[in-house]
Amino acid sequence: MEATKKTILIVDDEREILLTLREFLEMEGYRVLIAENGFDALKILNQGEIPNLILLDMKMPIMNGWAFALEFLNRHDHISPIVVITAAGDAEQRARDIGAIGWVEKPFDLNQLLKKIEMYSRKPPAPTLPISL
Repeated sequence: MEATKKTILIVDDEREILLTLREFLEMEGYRVLIAENGFDALKILNQGEIPNLILLDMKMPIMNGWAFALEFLNRHDHISPIVVITAAGDAEQRARDIGAIGWVEKPFDLNQLLKKIEMYSRKPPAPTLPISL
């Protein structure tokens, strides 16, 4: 029997990133869900889809990463760890601000990203941290 695939939710408004990451991670054996903003990601979660890891962009239209993280943590606590993916120079601080377990800076090498995903998806959820918006 095949082991259950880990599920990753990618939340990013850049369609090319979503599609490239989905294809790459599916080839690596992951089940991938995608959303173009935080609001759509919450809809996925509200349908009972709970991923093993969330890759979250911070600057998006409709609902940005900060607003998504606040809603996600209020509704689901730390059921899924969050990793921030951003082109901003202060990626580490953005990750800390929302209680994420890590960050990846854009542009990223797919193989390096995969190593981080494997590392982060094994970690237990982070302790509850205050969120500043």
